[in-house]
Amino acid sequence: MKLTLDNPAGVSAPYGDRFAHVARLDPGPGALLVTSGQIAADDTGAVVGPGDITAQSERIFELLGEILAAHGAGLADIAHIRTFMTDLGDLPGYGAVRRRLFPGTPPASTTVEVRRLFHPDALLEVEVTAVVPR
Repeated sequence: MKLTLDNPAGVSAPYGDRFAHVARLDPGPGALLVTSGQIAADDTGAVVGPGDITAQSERIFELLGEILAAHGAGLADIAHIRTFMTDLGDLPGYGAVRRRLFPGTPPASTTVEVRRLFHPDALLEVEVTAVVPR
């Protein structure tokens, strides 16, 4: 089994360079991708859409799409989504974005409310596990 940790060129460097954006495991045909949690940051590290759950959700899935694409996968290849939210009252806005991006049967999912995230303007952080097609 081969493990590759990567920060794709099309995505800003991880906050503080403390983690890889994706860990790729190659057990044979295909691959498993495990991303680090993503917040709605722009290329300068500023949070996109402070106070706007929809804008932040859109930006996060844009980033995740770029990370997955760099490894031959896409949003349709996501097996599991883990979401950390500072207020579950924002779930309807986040859910609307997810329903649009994942029509039909959505990926497995875990969503929890947390007291705070590492960036004070971040309303949510999302990490995914995806399978790269053979």
